[in-house]
Amino acid sequence: MQARTRTLIAAALVLGAAAGPVAAAQAAPAPAPVSAGVAPPSFTTPPDAAALEKAIAGVGARNEDATAALVRVGGTSGGWRGSSGVADVRSGRAAIENARFRAGSVTKTFTAAVVLQLAAEGRVDLDRPVQEFLPGLLPGGPGGFKPVKVRELLDYTSGLRSADGPGDSFEDEYAHRFDVVDPRALIANAVAKGPEYDPGKKQRYSNIHYTVLGVLIERLTGTTYEQAVSDRITKPLGLRHTSFPSRTQNRIPGAHNHGYQAVEGADRSRSLVDVSEWNSSSNWAAGDLISTTADLERFTVALFGGKVVPKAQLEEMFTVPDVPDAASETGAHAVQTAGMKEFLLADGTKVYGKTGARHGYSTVIGGTRDLSRTLVYSVNSTDAKGPDMNRVTYGIVGAAFAK
Repeated sequence: MQARTRTLIAAALVLGAAAGPVAAAQAAPAPAPVSAGVAPPSFTTPPDAAALEKAIAGVGARNEDATAALVRVGGTSGGWRGSSGVADVRSGRAAIENARFRAGSVTKTFTAAVVLQLAAEGRVDLDRPVQEFLPGLLPGGPGGFKPVKVRELLDYTSGLRSADGPGDSFEDEYAHRFDVVDPRALIANAVAKGPEYDPGKKQRYSNIHYTVLGVLIERLTGTTYEQAVSDRITKPLGLRHTSFPSRTQNRIPGAHNHGYQAVEGADRSRSLVDVSEWNSSSNWAAGDLISTTADLERFTVALFGGKVVPKAQLEEMFTVPDVPDAASETGAHAVQTAGMKEFLLADGTKVYGKTGARHGYSTVIGGTRDLSRTLVYSVNSTDAKGPDMNRVTYGIVGAAFAK
């Protein structure tokens, strides 16, 4: 997920908390009594249906920001579901509420969960260097890599540099959208650049950390990364509509809403390019997942509830390392955890979750740790990786976490 998108989501959370409820849709129930020494739930009233409906109103073929939106707000304080927009701009048929979509970097939460399961089983020690499990992958010596702990891959503090892609523009990426990429080739490309900084000193969010973790999972389980996630998470939780594409698969399986990228012509006219078909092999264990909002909601509730990762290891997913953010020009503190990110609302409430972006698709999962409020959405953003704020996603997050 790009830093600019993470900044957008953080801003939306703050705005939502600061703005307060917008025309509450129903009367709030009286809060339940709280036992002595037990913190009250973060949210005690149902989500604001009117505000959420407003956030996704007008989404469709003529909306500048998104062509479709699927939203599920849940938790012990109450729930709300909504969808709007179109499945494709040519036919104008209504958006498919249970559509499958590319979940992007939400994949990292699944990857981290598998690694933490393996740690709970004693098959990997988070404080041991990954070089012990994958010898030769990160060579040492002059200009080489110092020992990189497995935990430092999980929380992006390894010092690894990003691998090169086909280019920085949408046009460059679109021209190579059907390329089949070997994840190990990406690792070799990144490793050849040498470390950016010593392990454990800074945090820099990038896919390469989780690409290495995908290889580690395969080494430790003796199976493919995709099979490991299936055996350990998707099958046990009954996530029947969650899958990984094959290395050469370009289409989203099953019913799905088309994704589009807005492109400006030489005459400044705006057109939508269908980006639904795309090979995602370069993202692999960092961003290859295909899912639905219902499946991701079930996963989020199970994960936060300690039913996916044992509670001792689950702490890693709610712990931010005490290091600066390498991407910050002001020396801001890190915010990423193992597979998720910490957000702070204006009233001090902490929210944890993960964003994901592929061209045509923006995704969020997350909620409060006490599960009093959760949010999952898939928005078919017309500039999912762009620098500008997406008003639809901004509005959804703000409405979902407003008090």
